[in-house]
Amino acid sequence: MRINVLQHTPNEGPGSILDWADARGHQVFTYHPYQFGYLPTAEETDMLVILGGPMSPNDSMPWIQKERDLISELLKHNVPMFGACYGAQQITKAMGYSVGKSPVKEVGWAPVKKESNTIPGLPNQVTALHWHEEMFEVPEGADLLFSTPGLQNQGFVMNHRIVGLQFHFEPKANNVREMVVNDFPYIEGSVLGQDAQTILNTPVPAENRDVMFKILDYINE
Repeated sequence: MRINVLQHTPNEGPGSILDWADARGHQVFTYHPYQFGYLPTAEETDMLVILGGPMSPNDSMPWIQKERDLISELLKHNVPMFGACYGAQQITKAMGYSVGKSPVKEVGWAPVKKESNTIPGLPNQVTALHWHEEMFEVPEGADLLFSTPGLQNQGFVMNHRIVGLQFHFEPKANNVREMVVNDFPYIEGSVLGQDAQTILNTPVPAENRDVMFKILDYINE
């Protein structure tokens, strides 16, 4: 299977998604549309991963709309898709739903609560990395998957093929370090009250990799 990854900033890579692809024997092709402008075609995409980034789906760069055109085409053909943060927002925007400011800015480690049993084997609560201040609408027909006290719409699952998360399960320890040392000014104003050193010193929960594997296995069943 060919997995096409859309990466939107150097410091937010696929992390454990690559571990899953290697373990399952899939090929990964990573695109950087914000820098080079290229995107895969729908015909050469067996699964699409849309990662996070500092931009908003409401921004006007032409490649952002081209991404949504690709997502819309893949939706017609029921192609598996996973979106993290900005990526999840792009999926919902492609379906005609709004993306706007979250009631809270969340940056750092915080638990998310499972709201649906649609995906088997997920823990009732798991600590994830948050790095966002915008939010998506949960599409009609989708199940709310995760929530936090400050923001209900933290994740959704739809049609056995699509999962969007407002937060991050995919980062490994080196990914977290890369995010923090390059984007630490963004931490200011977070309701989680964590500084850069606290985020760096918090170990990545081992179960996050397992949860990521379960989600990716589910949308590819």
